[in-house]
Amino acid sequence: MEKMLDLRSDTVTQPTQAMRDAIYTAVVGDDILGDDPTVKELEAMSAGLLGKEAGLFVSSGTMANQIAVMVLAKRGEEVIIGSNSHIFNLEVGGLAALSQVQTKPFEVPDGVYDLDEMAFCIRSEGVQSPRTGLICLEDTNNLNGGLVVPLENIDGVCALAKEHDVYVYMDGARIFNAEVASGVPASRIVKNVDAAMFALTKGIGAPFGAILAGDQDFIKEARWFKQRIGGGYRQIGFMAAAAIVGLRNMRPQMEEDHENARILGDLLSKIEGLKVETSRIHTNILSGTVTKEGMTLMSFLDRMLERGVKAKPISKDSFRMVTHYGIDEKDVRQVASITDEILNR
Repeated sequence: MEKMLDLRSDTVTQPTQAMRDAIYTAVVGDDILGDDPTVKELEAMSAGLLGKEAGLFVSSGTMANQIAVMVLAKRGEEVIIGSNSHIFNLEVGGLAALSQVQTKPFEVPDGVYDLDEMAFCIRSEGVQSPRTGLICLEDTNNLNGGLVVPLENIDGVCALAKEHDVYVYMDGARIFNAEVASGVPASRIVKNVDAAMFALTKGIGAPFGAILAGDQDFIKEARWFKQRIGGGYRQIGFMAAAAIVGLRNMRPQMEEDHENARILGDLLSKIEGLKVETSRIHTNILSGTVTKEGMTLMSFLDRMLERGVKAKPISKDSFRMVTHYGIDEKDVRQVASITDEILNR
């Protein structure tokens, strides 16, 4: 059977052999009781990578995001958030259901936060207005863009928030992609935010988990909320062991992922019947729009699937492709060839 080329997300990776070996040999304990040494190692290692005092191992980026908002925002407060962000679009209304906060979404079209617009979004004190309690940033930015937010823009948001006594949280699910693409260490990217998270299941390639990081008081409160929503684990060091291997070994892989995304984007942009903006490929994510007359997006994706290529629909005529561990240059060239055959032969 030919290899299935799955480009829907970088979450589809399989654990490396080193990860599997680490799972098998991990030293574990009861994490709820604070007895799992491998979890402790992962949390300390991760906090160090982000330059924060402490870390918390949770099951997913969604859990990390939701816990962070529970800690940083009070019920009834307003949270300023990007309209294309994961936390706003793909977390099943968790902000309303779990934190009981109101959202104030606004556009971040090119991965840059408009500081004037954000300042306008911060509420003035008034008996009829909710208080602005939190600003949620995302880097890389945009579900289907993977755009790197400029460091000075992040620092500008943090300065604005401090001026208004508002917390800032960073959804850094793919922050190491931003680190690789920009050359700015992740610890510097999140230096001025109050708390941040990163996913272990995306570019890191681990089979489970995410890390939430902040100061000691924040993590103490976050651990309590984690337990409340069913995130208390027992011998979870098996999964923490795989994550440690990923953090040690997989970040250089992202450079290859980014290069493969650029190669793929360049090849697809030259295919008649397809539109790809190569200038928007900052990391390992690209999007394309089917423009061929008489070809719907779903018929295009169905035909791609028949040829062994999976892509994710993101609108009525556009799709997303994400490069990752397990997809090499030969694979992306094959994807481009198949795309050309479907659209033009």
